[in-house]
Amino acid sequence: MFGEIVYLDNAAATRLDERVLEAMKPYFFETYAVATSQFGYSPGIEAKDALEAARSTIAGALGAKPEEFIFTSGSTESSNMALKGVALALGEKKGKHIIVSKIEDFPVLYSARALEKQGFRVTYLDVDEYGRVDLDQLRQAITPETILVSIQAANQEIGTLQDVAAIGAICREQGVLFHTDATHSFPRVPLDVREVPVDLVTVTAHLIHGPKGVGGLYVREGTPLTKWMDGGFQEFNLRAGAENIPGAIGFAKAVELVTPEETARLQEMRDRLIERLLQIPHSRLNGHPTLRLPHNANISFRFVEGESILLHLDMRGFAVSTGSACFSRSLEASHVILGIGGNHERAHGSVRFTFGRFNKPEDVDAVAEAIAEVIENLRAISPLGKE
Repeated sequence: MFGEIVYLDNAAATRLDERVLEAMKPYFFETYAVATSQFGYSPGIEAKDALEAARSTIAGALGAKPEEFIFTSGSTESSNMALKGVALALGEKKGKHIIVSKIEDFPVLYSARALEKQGFRVTYLDVDEYGRVDLDQLRQAITPETILVSIQAANQEIGTLQDVAAIGAICREQGVLFHTDATHSFPRVPLDVREVPVDLVTVTAHLIHGPKGVGGLYVREGTPLTKWMDGGFQEFNLRAGAENIPGAIGFAKAVELVTPEETARLQEMRDRLIERLLQIPHSRLNGHPTLRLPHNANISFRFVEGESILLHLDMRGFAVSTGSACFSRSLEASHVILGIGGNHERAHGSVRFTFGRFNKPEDVDAVAEAIAEVIENLRAISPLGKE
């Protein structure tokens, strides 16, 4: 429909892997019944067995028990469930204080803001120039009324990885629940809940070449979590609604297909692209230089607008993303770039490149050459560039 395009926005969505689709197909046309227990009819029992097998696969990738994993409609629902479910469970019993970082993705940030309107107090932690939380500041922010800390495993824009194990250790020692949004890292960046003291983990399928509309929430056994969406008794009576069995099957297959070898290949492309783009004058890397997602490169270019770069690259057959105003449907600059100390110029000149399974090494040089030419042309007609 759009012709040949080099897609480099895999942190927004990924192309479905054909093997995932093949795994899902029988659950649309053959085993399509609602999942029922052993006391139901055969098609329902088959559907239930398939759902539980998918649950075991994904839970296993986290080092969790199957009964600790809840299927949801995606990472937005999972993070809402984590924050609001804990708030409902502990708000009246222990306290109404929650801690998040300033650069969380919107499901966490906006859930925290919604809870503020309901009388909860939220501390928004600063991050350093790379986007990492200060552990001492976190420790000092915890009070006897703190019920939950929610800090992402990896940032959605700049790719910086947090020290999830250290954050979890602080929370465990203070008797506070810890949620991490692993939407952009799972399962490429290993997270084993048997070793890392984390109580709730948000994950999703659509960023690892799985289907859209399915995700999950790990809930450590014994974690207080109140059901906040009324309806049936599905998902251990924590998430109402008929299960998305094809989605669950697809999610599990997508997890199985992610390999360390593939992740290493993506990192090689990422490193090569960063090297090429930093050769462009007045460019800088956003996020940590090494402690970052293996497939993420985020670069700011001075004297140009990110949306102009995006549009010109689109005309040349490349799809990338930017935090600039018109593409975020907001007049605000990226809260992440501002959060790491950047100004509005740096935020509006930022471009994110994220690799996926179907990218090839030659894509790196092709987009690097194209963006160098685009920036040179844009700066030539920009008053700021002439300065």
